Amino acid sequence: MTEKIVEVGRGISLAYEEIGDGEPLVLVAGLGQQLHSWPDAFCAELADRGYRVIRFDNRDAGKSTHMRYRPSKPASLLLRRWPAEQYDLADMATDTAGLLDALSLADAHFVGVSMGGMIAQTVASLFPDRVRTLTSIMSNTGARRTGRPALSTWLLMGGKPARTRAEAQDRAVRMFRHIGSHGFPFDDSFIRELAGTSWDRDPSPAGVGRQLAAIFRSGDRTSRLRAITAPTLVIHGDRDRMVHPTGGLATARAIRGARLETIIGMGHDLPKDAWPRLLDLIDDHARQRSSDASTH
Repeated sequence: MTEKIVEVGRGISLAYEEIGDGEPLVLVAGLGQQLHSWPDAFCAELADRGYRVIRFDNRDAGKSTHMRYRPSKPASLLLRRWPAEQYDLADMATDTAGLLDALSLADAHFVGVSMGGMIAQTVASLFPDRVRTLTSIMSNTGARRTGRPALSTWLLMGGKPARTRAEAQDRAVRMFRHIGSHGFPFDDSFIRELAGTSWDRDPSPAGVGRQLAAIFRSGDRTSRLRAITAPTLVIHGDRDRMVHPTGGLATARAIRGARLETIIGMGHDLPKDAWPRLLDLIDDHARQRSSDASTH
């Protein structure tokens, strides 16, 4: 995989990587996460199954365009106060559609995790012709009473930003020990490696605050999700302390014909021991759409 950067419109550039040939499949990263949060081996397995896998940095993450205004403080978010320049999930979805344009792709399968699931959902609602299938993982609808983080998770998120690479790695380990998959083995070295790479590519914490504000600004998206026509698979773990499993249930209920799959023991991460199930679910969902399309 070779990293490239392309203009996607409105002054935004996105860094992306591709692996494999076949049907295009776009992986959308979560809050504060970068393209490598979709692990190399996970992407390689999808490529081996016949997909052209595309992973990228959302705006305000990694090597993609970073905005210049100060992010809102937590109290301001609760009061729904943010700078006039603050973007929302629709803007991030438009970035993603712009990436398809830059790659000369009419459409693709979309798989999003957490905030990436919200972005993928929004692409499907705003640009229905661009989405072959939608897979929303550990995400929600933005409704106030579903899919909320645990209080203990909010407290961890409110800690001071890391000042060094080592602090970033320690902070990531603390966070994922808390929100991660308690039903699967915890891989300390893997989390440290991902966090170290994230620090090397983009040590600035400001983008996370702006992305979080984008989620708050977008509010309850339930009515928008009801307009989605793409075949939709919703995946959620039963141990998620970042996005309560009610978020997955609400998503599946909001999207007509969506199917909900619960992975026992999974939290708010992609544990290696859950990869076989995750990969099979994503692959089977995409192939079912392709099979249905070929019969019409």
